[in-house]
Order: sequence, then C-alpha cells, then structure tokens
Amino acid sequence: MAVLSIRMIGDPILRTPAAEVTEFGPDLARLVEDMTETMIDVQGAGLAAPQVGIGLQVFTYRVDGVQGHVVNPVLEVGGASQGESDVEGCLSVPGLGSFVDRSDWARVTGKDVSGADVAVEGTGMLARAFQHETDHLRGTLYIDRLAGEDRKNALRAIRSGDYNQVTSRTAVERSRSLGSSFTRPPTPVTPVAGRRAGAADRTAR
Repeated sequence: MAVLSIRMIGDPILRTPAAEVTEFGPDLARLVEDMTETMIDVQGAGLAAPQVGIGLQVFTYRVDGVQGHVVNPVLEVGGASQGESDVEGCLSVPGLGSFVDRSDWARVTGKDVSGADVAVEGTGMLARAFQHETDHLRGTLYIDRLAGEDRKNALRAIRSGDYNQVTSRTAVERSRSLGSSFTRPPTPVTPVAGRRAGAADRTAR
C-alpha cells in the first residue's frame, strides 16, 4: 500500500464527474488499498478517487470504527437536517471548514472491489461522510453547498494570498509521507464563517 498525493481545489479533476467503474480486478483493489492508507494517514473520514487524481466512482470511509469502500455508489438520503452539529471540511480544501446542511440518514448501494453488491447506511457523521464523498464523484465540493455569508466568506478566503500559502504548506507536509504509512495528528480546521468550531477532527473530507 502507498500514501497518495491529494489534489487541491483548482485542480480540474475535482470538478469533473467521475466515470463508472466497469473493470473489477487487481488494479481496482490496489487503488482502494492506497486510498484507504491515504485516508488514514491524513486522519480523514472519507476520500474519493478524484481527490487522488483518479476519475472513477470510488470512495473510502472511516468513521467511529466503521470502515469500508463503495464502488459506483448510489446515494439515498432522509431524515431531519443535521443542522450545525459538525463543522465540515475537505482534504482538497485544506484549513477551512463550515457548517453544511446534510441529511441525518444516508444509505449507499454499489459494489465492492470484487464486484459484489454492497449496501451500507448510517446516521450523523457517517451519513455526512457518504453525502460528502458522493458529491466529490459528481464534481461537487462542499463549498458549493454553502449559501449567503458562509459562501462569500469561503470564496473570499480561498481567493486570498494567504490561502495559497495554506495549500502550499499542506502539500509540503503531506509530501513527507507519500509512499509510506506515516500518520500525523489532524490539522485544525478553521470555520470560515467565524462561528463556533465543533468536532473539527471528525469533519468529512
């Protein structure tokens, strides 16, 4: 297994809908293994294939001891809104976070690396991770779901010169563990709207 480089906001692959997986075999299995290793290395709750430069419908997840992957996921959501229960961040938009309106229940169905049917559902943070990662496969980032002042603040922060320094510093820090299984403490997430920060180390990525 190896730790992969994570693409940052501005990379076109993050805005390109991922293709359906049609070949199940050792290459796909290796990709899922490497994505899982990378997700654990950066303390993420999830990771989508486009975030490591692969335009395929695959994501991994790891929340509160529940870990797995889904290929060609189909998402269902329901239940009440989670409201401002957790700050949501993204490994591809480092250093920022905001409250995102997500459904409290989600279910994904799809395949595993061998092509067998899988179905997994969850509430709370797990449901948030499923929704966040499925968005990635559609070319959508969490900042696209922000509105009003939250969206303005996020875009303002991303366009600032200081943010370029954040992404550059993050890339350098992550490069130190590429190809290894080295694990670091999570990087603090700053709420872009200046509101309270909660469970920053549990944000969907």
